[in-house]
Amino acid sequence: MVRFETSRFGILEVDEKKTITFPEGILGFPDIRHYILMDHKDTHLKWLQAVDNPDVAFIVVASSILSLDYSRELDAATKQCLQLENDEDLVILVILRVEGEKVITNSQGPILLNASRMRGMQVVLEKIEAGRSSQASFLP
Repeated sequence: MVRFETSRFGILEVDEKKTITFPEGILGFPDIRHYILMDHKDTHLKWLQAVDNPDVAFIVVASSILSLDYSRELDAATKQCLQLENDEDLVILVILRVEGEKVITNSQGPILLNASRMRGMQVVLEKIEAGRSSQASFLP
């Protein structure tokens, strides 16, 4: 078990097997490499809470909930970083940001998770399809 304190949720104790390792960190947080994924009440939303820093947590949602159709074809370097052998283990999450009463999605920087190996990485998409914004409003 891993026990750590967070600023949002107090002291948490989780099975070490549920810790997700981000070998390259997340954009803006390269030195924070261990996170857990927690449900947010009775919604599709989740919290990606840093184990290494009590103040860092992101609200995320599965890209499928937002009907974001990301390509699931990954290059060899991405597959290697995730240790992804089976495409069915790939989970794609989108980070959300709350601005007043709006919730903004960061569709240009999805989080990729290998659910079986508990490894993750954030990718930056260099181009967004015509008609799709890199940020969009979302109502949970």
